[in-house]
This record gives sequence, C-alpha cells and structure tokens, in this order.
Amino acid sequence: MEFETSEDAREFYDKYSVRMGFTIRNTRIRRSHKDNSVIGREFVCSREGFRAKKHLNRENRILPPRPITREGCNAMLRVAVKNGSKWVVSGFVKDHNHDLNPTKVPPRRLHRSVFTEDDKDKKIRELSTELQRERRRCASYQEQLHLILKDIEEHTQHLSLAVESIVTNVTELESDELDCSQGNNQIIK
Repeated sequence: MEFETSEDAREFYDKYSVRMGFTIRNTRIRRSHKDNSVIGREFVCSREGFRAKKHLNRENRILPPRPITREGCNAMLRVAVKNGSKWVVSGFVKDHNHDLNPTKVPPRRLHRSVFTEDDKDKKIRELSTELQRERRRCASYQEQLHLILKDIEEHTQHLSLAVESIVTNVTELESDELDCSQGNNQIIK
C-alpha cells in the first residue's frame, strides 16, 4: 500500500485498529542522515512491549502500580518514504497475542491536534530558539543581580565601618566624660 503522508498511514492503521478491536501508538521514527527529515515510521499495538520492572518494584510507591497493559504484542505497521514522495508499507504484522474486541475499544482522543513531523520539527526548532533566548535573558538577569548584590555588600561594609567608627567615637567620648567627671569630683573634695 502507498500513502501520501505518514499521517495518512497512521490514520489508516488507526481506523483499521478500531475495526479490529485494538488501539495503536507511535513507536519508532527513522530520520535521514542528510537532512534529518523523517523517512520512516512505525505504529504498533498499544500492548506492544513490556513495562520495565523498575516501575513495579519501586520502594517509595504510595499508590498501587497501574494495571499491566503491555503484553509483548508484535502487531505493527511500518511505513517508509519511497523515492522522496510516497510512503510505502515496508512491514506489517497482523497477528496479536491477545484477544481483540471491537466493542471495547476506547474512544479516540479527538481533542488532540495532529501535527505532521515537519510541523513538529519546526515547532521544536522554534521552541529551542526561544529557550536559547530565554537562557541568555536569564544569564543577563543573573549578572545584573550579581552586580546589585555586590553593591549591597559594599554598601553594607561601608555602613559597618561607619557604625564601628561611631561606636568607637562614642566610647571615647564616654570615657573622656567619665575621666572629666572623676577629675571634677576629686577637685571638689
């Protein structure tokens, strides 16, 4: 079979999965080494693979683990770009290792917007550029904050020296007054 886009292939496999009684998910994407464009996609049964044991055996678990939904099912559809334009089925496994039930397929998420891989790549580049811009802005703010803190520290040191000088002067004045008052007391006697 041939498709115009990888999204068309996914939509076809999604409709097929609903009719047969299973759900699908994206799994692998192959990219070109030349221009990093998507040249291959693989869609699998949602029960493909197994959950890692680390999720089941966590010691700090508060809630019980979610039910195991992955059973190692091998059903899948693989498509690849042929001659730079059409997407061709390059692999298909029909058999499932679990029961299929068309009446129990959960409804699809219609609120999720579908982006092509090029749209996703473009969005990733835009967000990466924005992230770099925000990092530069953050670095500028950190530098300004560092300068402000340095000024505050210098001002605090200056104030500390001024307070220390005042305390010393007051202590000397009190000492002089005490000496004067003791001297006056001796003269009066």
